[in-house]
Amino acid sequence: MLDILLDSIIDVLKILPFLFIAFLIIEFIEHKLSNKNKNIITKSKKYGPIIGALLGSVPQCGFSVMATNLYVTRIITLGTLISIYLSTSDEMLPILISQKANISTILAIIILKIILGLVYGLIIDLILRKKNKLEEKQNYQICNEEHCHCKDSIIKSTIKHTFNIFIFIFVTTFILNIVFVYVNKDIISKIFLSNTIFAPIITSIIGLIPNCGASVILTELYLNNTITFSSLISGLLTGSGTALLVLFKENKNIKENISIILILYFLGALSGIIIEFISKIL
Repeated sequence: MLDILLDSIIDVLKILPFLFIAFLIIEFIEHKLSNKNKNIITKSKKYGPIIGALLGSVPQCGFSVMATNLYVTRIITLGTLISIYLSTSDEMLPILISQKANISTILAIIILKIILGLVYGLIIDLILRKKNKLEEKQNYQICNEEHCHCKDSIIKSTIKHTFNIFIFIFVTTFILNIVFVYVNKDIISKIFLSNTIFAPIITSIIGLIPNCGASVILTELYLNNTITFSSLISGLLTGSGTALLVLFKENKNIKENISIILILYFLGALSGIIIEFISKIL
């Protein structure tokens, strides 16, 4: 249990800097930027999915957490958020490298996730263009929502918001780590996974588990030949680390949060099924 506690602390400490940076950016934009600067940020949103897909591929789950906070305040669009979620690598890359996986396989996973994240993100923003323009005038204000009267001190309010989220994520991560330790991976693979074209439907669900450990399980199952490449991609596409926890903690619109999860799941499962189908006919 002590090891689980320490692992949970380490997991959350990894994303602490990203939480702080995200809230610092939000506070600065809310209280310091002029309307002209805000308009520049708004106009640059159309390039968000491209930038997001590239940055999301960096092997860590902190950026997806930061992006979630930026989306809640509508600094970035839904398409950008989805592109970051889909391209997020979590612990996948370090594990593949440590297990001396084929470099072509590693590059294929990373490039595929970037391309899918970029394409899906651009499509989503294109579809929701009118809605995005409306939301630009209805930005969620963290300080107003939490009534913290923090206009006088950006650093103080940033620390407060960061600490609140930090505690929330730690408690949830600790509980999930207990589950991962006491539930055998062989049982997980036998109950939830099968070598069929529909396997990505299951791995996409596993990827949604709001913990960086989900990507660890999926990667190890793939390395042990328990799941196929397409199933791995599905799970990694839906895996965004602890970002979904932050989404439900910060975004008051529960229906929107559920919609984001459904979009993420659908895109992950669909992509895996298509890749599996192509691999079988080639």
